[in-house]
Amino acid sequence: MTALAFETLRLDVDARGVARLTLNRPDTHNALNAMMIDELHRAIQWLGDARGLRAVVLTGAGSTFCAGGDLGWMQESMNKTRAERVADSARLASMFRALNEMPMPLIGRINGPAYGGGVGMISVCDVSIGVDSGVYCLTEVRLGLLPANIAPYVVARMGEANARRTFLTARRMKAAEAQRLGLLSEVVAADQLDAAVERELADLLQCAPGAVSATKKLIAYVDQHDLATSMIYTADKLADAWETAEGSEGIMAFFAKRAPAWR
Repeated sequence: MTALAFETLRLDVDARGVARLTLNRPDTHNALNAMMIDELHRAIQWLGDARGLRAVVLTGAGSTFCAGGDLGWMQESMNKTRAERVADSARLASMFRALNEMPMPLIGRINGPAYGGGVGMISVCDVSIGVDSGVYCLTEVRLGLLPANIAPYVVARMGEANARRTFLTARRMKAAEAQRLGLLSEVVAADQLDAAVERELADLLQCAPGAVSATKKLIAYVDQHDLATSMIYTADKLADAWETAEGSEGIMAFFAKRAPAWR
């Protein structure tokens, strides 16, 4: 499978159908600028359309995961009209939503510190594994700005009470605190990061890819709807699952005591 080429990203896909998407601006600590946001849109579209992909690993080049907004990009915004700023903000918000709604699992390989939008990038990951030396901070209010586009995902990840403390004070969090607040799923030493990601992938690759994708949508739906509405949706979705080729294969493999085709 031949992936796209980018200036600010690296995208590779291995024989298992696992893609690695790397933020590749190490000289700026992988800060987000207009080009990276546009290229992330392109990469997400390609990943969503690619056949046979099982998971995406999101990481950063160098020693930082993502430093948030690029300073040069922020300076340019000072000279823009309100309409241009709104358009830029909407483009950024759309990118976060697209990452959040990727059909396959997104695993964050959080290789170092993350600030501002970088914390948002962690929050849209289904699983996030970070190094124990990492530091995390929602820095926007120190600049007189708001963590606006990332707020839906960070609040969902750590809860309103924790978001109030970390957003309103720009509190710096060490990795252990970030894990306690739910931002990180697991914290490991730097030399154990790849092994921890591989353990997560090993579990994931035992599961039916179509069922995993449908379950990701299921989680989002029931989180946003009341119980009565969710009961209707879930009854239909379980019936749908029984009628899929994966459902038939999984049940037959179970009773035949053999591995299903997707393993």
